[in-house]
Amino acid sequence: MLKGIDPLLTPDLLHTLCAMGHGDSLVIADANFPASARARRLLRLPGSPADAVLRAILSVLPIDDFIAHPVRSMQVVGDVDAVPEAVQAFTGVLAQHGQKPPAPLERHAFYAEAERAYAIVQTGERRLYGNLLLTKGVIV
Repeated sequence: MLKGIDPLLTPDLLHTLCAMGHGDSLVIADANFPASARARRLLRLPGSPADAVLRAILSVLPIDDFIAHPVRSMQVVGDVDAVPEAVQAFTGVLAQHGQKPPAPLERHAFYAEAERAYAIVQTGERRLYGNLLLTKGVIV
């Protein structure tokens, strides 16, 4: 155990976050996400809600401030204006860390970005559309 580190930040997850470079992306995925088929690196946090995992990650990971949309969520199929419950929860956590709400990304475009991501963290999130893509920034 480490002092001051959220217990959701496992040794493997901390190593992954540290190894990522500026501009690398990380997916926080819900339990339904096809993570095994898409991940270059897969970490699992079964039973953990995605917004709690986001909160833990944001406690140590800087978000890119050089690009327009450093945080993106999966858009609801057939209803581009919908904001699912999980995305509302993400938005609250992001606001606590000085970040804007996630920009929606069409489902298949999100999958394509997930395949290019440095890693996918699959949570136990059961709320639909509980998927988020983060782009790492720099510490100044």
